Amino acid sequence: MKRVLITGMSGLIGGLLRRHLEESGGYELSALNRSPVEGLECLQADIEDLEAIKPAFEGKDVVVHLAACLDFDDWEGNLSANVTGTRNVYEAARLAGVKRVVFASSGSTIMGFEREEPYKAISEGRYDEVPEEIPQITHDQIRPYGVYGASKVWGEALGRHYSDAHGLSVLCVRISSVTQGNRPRSTRENAVYLSHRDVCQILQRCIDAPGDLAYDIFFAASRNRWGYRDLEHPREVLGYEPQDSADEFI
Repeated sequence: MKRVLITGMSGLIGGLLRRHLEESGGYELSALNRSPVEGLECLQADIEDLEAIKPAFEGKDVVVHLAACLDFDDWEGNLSANVTGTRNVYEAARLAGVKRVVFASSGSTIMGFEREEPYKAISEGRYDEVPEEIPQITHDQIRPYGVYGASKVWGEALGRHYSDAHGLSVLCVRISSVTQGNRPRSTRENAVYLSHRDVCQILQRCIDAPGDLAYDIFFAASRNRWGYRDLEHPREVLGYEPQDSADEFI
């Protein structure tokens, strides 16, 4: 049984991943959450408090770090949750001897490209102006949108440091748009839709990736006709094969 701690399990993706891993079998799950999570081990604490969260990491093999402030412009919220909180998660994992942290990064790390063509045309649905071959944004590019996007770049960079300095395996997943209704909510999301099934697949593949995979960054999106976030890299490294597509809803 692989012992997996999930931060922010009460959120949409946390709940989806919990059910997926429970159905898959082979995982002993626990939660670090500000609100109670019923039915499994849960430490209620705020990731801004390092001392309070340390016990949740003891004896764990992998941490999936989903807890975050999602507001694009709330500096205080991003500072406490996404800057200080992410540092505390890495530090608590290091101190407890955790082997891997799967960091929930965001497509907002490169969303600034949507200010430029052809990505602006894609986001606005001007598909007749988009070239036949869409230049793909790769995992080694950054152009954050908002304080939130910049905070996720920080989380990726800090993960690189913890991997290099402390031998902690850190896999960053730039998660695209996961919605409660499991479908795109706007024209823009036709390009960046990520289904419930696909987000769970890539997170599970990161949990189970070979132990010698020390650090990497992966885009996570479904198989969308107008997608511009490179999926070849997660396919080659993780075997990620998206099963769903926004095209079903267009």
